[in-house]
Amino acid sequence: MTAKPPPIPLPDAWPEHTKSALLHAVALAHRSLVSMRGWCANSPVARVRLTGENERLRSEVAMLRDELRIKDARMAKLAPARRPQYAPTDRLAILQLKAARGWNKAQCARVFLVTAATIALWLKRLDEDGERALVRTPEPVNRFPDFVTLLVQQLKVTFPVVGKRRIADMLARAGVHLAATTVARMLARKPVSPPAPPSPERQVPARDAGRTVVAKYVHHVWGIDLTLVPTSIGFWIPWSPWSVTPSWPFCWHVVVVLDQFSRKVVHVGSFRSQPTAAQMCSLLDEAVAKTGRAPRYTVTDRGAQFQGEFRHWCADHGVKPRFGAIGKKGSIAIVERFMLTLKDEGTRRIAVPYDDAAIGEVLSEFARWYNEWRPHSRLGGATPCEIFEGVVPAHEQVVFEMRPHYPLPEVEVEQRDVGRDANALQRAPPSVIRVSGLRVRHEPIARLPHLPRLSIERAA
Repeated sequence: MTAKPPPIPLPDAWPEHTKSALLHAVALAHRSLVSMRGWCANSPVARVRLTGENERLRSEVAMLRDELRIKDARMAKLAPARRPQYAPTDRLAILQLKAARGWNKAQCARVFLVTAATIALWLKRLDEDGERALVRTPEPVNRFPDFVTLLVQQLKVTFPVVGKRRIADMLARAGVHLAATTVARMLARKPVSPPAPPSPERQVPARDAGRTVVAKYVHHVWGIDLTLVPTSIGFWIPWSPWSVTPSWPFCWHVVVVLDQFSRKVVHVGSFRSQPTAAQMCSLLDEAVAKTGRAPRYTVTDRGAQFQGEFRHWCADHGVKPRFGAIGKKGSIAIVERFMLTLKDEGTRRIAVPYDDAAIGEVLSEFARWYNEWRPHSRLGGATPCEIFEGVVPAHEQVVFEMRPHYPLPEVEVEQRDVGRDANALQRAPPSVIRVSGLRVRHEPIARLPHLPRLSIERAA
């Protein structure tokens, strides 16, 4: 005989609380289901675990469909002309879902509460580009606005001598950080001449390890070298020996003293003919007076001006001279690389003057621009003066973020290496400032107006 369950009396006026009771019952059922799923997930039986996961997924799908049904019912009450329009990126997502589900136009229109003619219009104009395109791919958050592209292209047109890496380094020093590949893509958007390929670094030949000197601090090693800078007349003549004697007025003999650790031009001088050892010592005296100290080592070639009196000068100042290999390119690579920069970016783009004062001004202005404004890839984008003086490089001080939706980095302290200084201090990362516009200023150099000297500030 089956026992009857005990009767549970209903409270008075229970019809007035049916809606509250329904919510309580659903909440109790949810609690029971969660407990049951937890037991299934921890069961040693694989079939029980799979059954619990299957039930959870089915329940989730059912609830999502109920959510969509409720929202669709609300939107369906509006006339099609009054419903909000889908964004171009959402239209592409709808068409992708249509292709994945195999819907026809009517089925897709019914699900997303549009007409079949609307779906057909999207498909017809699927491959359109530009701002008026009905269907567009999502725009990444790291996309730079158009004025940044305009800035890069104007820099290339104004200063054709610089390449993509140099443009990226110059902008980074002003607070606008772009990768060299990003600069290349921006330049490619307009049919302009491609940048000249960067000159490869000269390879230093193998030397005796015991005689190799590597600069470890400022004034540790000075590199000294000479080069010929032709005037506008040049060397060539149409008769044998087809070249004039390399001396003034056909060329200048330029001597450069370079600090190899910071790459800073310590001193530069010009001579009408090949300088003697006495003239070289006089120029080094000027360099020492300028810096307040002599180096520990000098690295030169084995020319006549680096013998005799030059060796006595080194002995008097406690300097140990080191010499490059005879007849081998790259034995004094750091100074030779500067000479190539001096000619490619400086003297070959102007009419080299003939008087001593004018050529002195040209060399001094180029050396100052090279030291203070030209970012150096070997120094990580810093300038020689920044490494020489031990200050924080400009590109590590502030960053202008132009992308309106790009997330700003969190502030943290990290270790940054300045050049090759083993005693580099911990510094905070650069300050990131979100801006909507920038103003670029260029301060032309009197005798070298083609060299970029840029500063960037926030637009008002």
